[in-house]
Amino acid sequence: MRNFTAGGTEQPLRTIIPLAPGDLFALMPGMLEAPHGFGAKVITAYADRNDPGRSAHRGVVVLFDRADGTVACIADAGEVTHIRTAAASAVATDALARPDASRLAVYGCGAQAWTHVRAIAKVRALSEIIVWARSQDAAEAFAVRAEAATGVPARAVMDGRLAAQDADIICTVTGSATPVLLGEWVRPGSHVNIVGSSHAGPVEIDDALVVGSRFIADSRRSVLAAGAEFLNAKAAGLIDDDHIVAEIGEVLLGQIDGRTSNEDITLYKSLGHVVQDLAAAGYVHSKALQR
Repeated sequence: MRNFTAGGTEQPLRTIIPLAPGDLFALMPGMLEAPHGFGAKVITAYADRNDPGRSAHRGVVVLFDRADGTVACIADAGEVTHIRTAAASAVATDALARPDASRLAVYGCGAQAWTHVRAIAKVRALSEIIVWARSQDAAEAFAVRAEAATGVPARAVMDGRLAAQDADIICTVTGSATPVLLGEWVRPGSHVNIVGSSHAGPVEIDDALVVGSRFIADSRRSVLAAGAEFLNAKAAGLIDDDHIVAEIGEVLLGQIDGRTSNEDITLYKSLGHVVQDLAAAGYVHSKALQR
């Protein structure tokens, strides 16, 4: 993301084609900085597949060799997306959360929730994991699994307010079309990763949290085009484009401060960018060659 922000390569916005309510087809082309490759992620995202345990995102990441234009790697987009999204949130959390932040609240209990728990645990010494989901059984099962995997005490709660009020770090990784996290619930000094909504329309947080936060984008251009929560607050006349204080790359480069005080509510809006997918595919490919 440092290279994405600093680089001079053209990075087109993704193309999303609605197929049916809740069902999407998406094409995301892009290129890494030289001498690395270029390519695209091509996926479908279906709201209800009636096959528990399978990813809602299916497709491929295709990486081309810059030197001769040949296909270097074709990787499973679902697995790459699960891992790189959580890794990006962990990088943002490390840059933006208070050093002493230790209580993680996760809204959702799907594949992204699982990788986020594992990733955030790598950048902060967690003392507790709090899980909220609409299904109590699912939340409780997830908490048991998370505690076993991380060694961190985990519990399920059915009140979203309580989950937020007890947390220093919050990740929303749901498929909700309406807010599951409200600004009035979030304590000063918290860090929030907003991950679940990847296109204009569905929102996981309310306008109050957008307005009250120090808003950091993975890509400023992408948020202005498709960041649903930001666009809702903007349409309501509550903010303007300058409310995006930085891209995460600018924070990582030391160009803009991510957190300015212990009282800031820092917010990282993750839409995901194809450079992350291509870098991940390149890493997988290099490991495969070594083997």
